[in-house]
Amino acid sequence: MSILGLTHLDERVDVTGGRRLSPTVCFYIARIFLTWVALLFLAIGTIVVFAGVVDLMNRLGRREGVDFLVVLNFSMLKLPFILQEVSPFILLFASLGAFWRLVRKNELVVLRAAGVSVWQFLLPVVVSALAIGLLIITILNPIAAATYGRFQVAEEKILKNRTEALNLSNSGLWIRQPDLTEPAGGGYYILHASALDRDTSIFDELIVFRFDRTGRFEGRYDAGKATLTPDGWRLEKAWKNWPGEKPLLVNRLLIPSKLEFERLENSFAKAETISFWSLPSFIDQLQDAGFPARAHKLQWHRLLAMPALFAAMVLLAATTSLRPHRRGRVILLMLIGLGAGFLLYIASSIVFVLGLTSKIPIVLAAWTPAGVSLMLGIALLLHLEDG
Repeated sequence: MSILGLTHLDERVDVTGGRRLSPTVCFYIARIFLTWVALLFLAIGTIVVFAGVVDLMNRLGRREGVDFLVVLNFSMLKLPFILQEVSPFILLFASLGAFWRLVRKNELVVLRAAGVSVWQFLLPVVVSALAIGLLIITILNPIAAATYGRFQVAEEKILKNRTEALNLSNSGLWIRQPDLTEPAGGGYYILHASALDRDTSIFDELIVFRFDRTGRFEGRYDAGKATLTPDGWRLEKAWKNWPGEKPLLVNRLLIPSKLEFERLENSFAKAETISFWSLPSFIDQLQDAGFPARAHKLQWHRLLAMPALFAAMVLLAATTSLRPHRRGRVILLMLIGLGAGFLLYIASSIVFVLGLTSKIPIVLAAWTPAGVSLMLGIALLLHLEDG
């Protein structure tokens, strides 16, 4: 079925001076676009999983207890995140593919000859792109954040052999680290601090829980303040509370640690591992604990701008699809799309870095790629259509 066989163009005239598209034609155009989107998501997902399995087999293949299913599961954990990151380019190439199909079958020529403006036949595609953007930030993003977080935990444990763990909750800062005075696999500490002064690296109300290698609680230290130094945690006037013993005041106590303050600051859950729904509350927790939340704010605004960016990808693709193309120009069309996507990726990366380094406001950094692309697409279409 094609537009050539559809005679349901509405005779009413819209504000642009052309005839309105019937719902049947709108759904037909949207179906072509959504088919391209689904095929590209499937193709890229397959490539990502295959490449991930090959890479992980080279890195983990020689380790005991690591088989193909483990490697496949490891690769699948990262798949939703990668699909989310490449989704703007998927929308760009899906738009190019859909418009190329309409041109190749002369369906776009029929629509134009019937008095349909470019804004009308782009409407179903733009609406579909906006809907996809909303689905990604509300459904795919929470899945991607959860699976990517599990991937990073497994990567730290399996690939980098790191045993420290850090968590930020409403009750403060939680850190888990091994007891370096014992052999590997020995006891460990769990530390809790209510707040942190980043300028002095002083942790307020630090509580240190000591556990043996079996996980049995041995005792705790309570200190009003503590400092993380290159040698470890330095506690001042800490109360030692051990079961069966009287509380003992220790003026100075050093708990050896390899944890560095900069690494501690960077060990918080990355913005990519927090879902769209949880980011606002997590940002508040970071700020209450005394840590910067610039990266998480940028991620949240970046997700908010994603539907607009998808709409911009449709408009940019349309600028190369308004005129009939000879067969030899199909490759040129794809190269133009590839170049546009590559330039957008570079520009977005630069703008995001400027936002993270406080060179420009966060909102401006997050919305600039979508805003500039959207305005550029509209300007080019106005020139081609009405110029």
